[in-house]
This record gives sequence, C-alpha cells and structure tokens, in this order.
Amino acid sequence: MPPERIEGKTVDRSEGHIDAGVLSLPEAMTGRASPAKAAVGDKPVFAYIASLPQPQRGIAEAIDALAAKTLPGLERSVKWGMAYYGVGDGWCFSCGGFAGHVKLMFINGVTLQPVPPVTPVGMGKSTRGLELESVEDIDEDHIATWMKQVTSVPGIGGRKR
Repeated sequence: MPPERIEGKTVDRSEGHIDAGVLSLPEAMTGRASPAKAAVGDKPVFAYIASLPQPQRGIAEAIDALAAKTLPGLERSVKWGMAYYGVGDGWCFSCGGFAGHVKLMFINGVTLQPVPPVTPVGMGKSTRGLELESVEDIDEDHIATWMKQVTSVPGIGGRKR
C-alpha cells in the first residue's frame, strides 16, 4: 500500500505501520471496532454498554443516563459498533468505547453552539464531539445542551421535516 496524505502529512500504512513521528493517531484509531451487532432498541444498547471495560463502561452509562434524562422519547440503536441516539427524526449522536476513552460524537455537530472540539476521523465532515477519559470529564450541563440542540434538527437515517 503506497503512503497516503492525511491532514497534510504523509502516512505509510503498509504492514499496519503508522509512523508516530509523522502523524500521531489516537490509540482507538489503531484498534478494532466493537463486535456489537447492529440492532435497534434499548436492550442491544444496554448490552453493548455492559460489554465495555471500565472506565469506558462507567462513562457510557453516565452518557446514556444523561440522554434518557434530557431527551423525552429517546430512541437507541447499535450501529457500526457504537450506541446511537435520536428522538424520531433519525440518529443524532453516538457514544462508543475505544482504547483509553469514550467518543461522544454529534452528527451535524458543526451546527452546535459552541462547536464541540473534536473532529473525528471517518465520521463525516460535519460531525464533532468529545473524547472522554473519565466520568469526571462529563460536563452534564454542556452535554445536555448539545443533546437538545442536535435533536432539534433531523438526524441521519430519519424522515425529513
């Protein structure tokens, strides 16, 4: 595999090689996706969260509980090895456990105020979010505000308003 350009830097991925001196990727991006099967509903999401090691499980449980408290009519699904959340007009944000952290990603996150700081690799140009390393990293007020903002517009995979 020839070297490729990512964020203006050359990366050689042959034989799984990523030169940390050239581009430092988050540890999660060098690992495997969760083997969780795609399924709609609370039960698959709760099973996915229960399968995570600590501290990722505690972080994901706290985000799930905050979503349930914040969003009436919350719907859950497991897609692409992560928990996805919405309120009827498609999936609006996701929460997934990775090595050393949990990614909380808002689809259409560029529309949020303020815009969340993390731009994930491979999740779309408009997705933004957070990487949470501990339960203490969760700012409930801020995250609840983002959850309300992002669910006020149609998500992905839902009907258009």
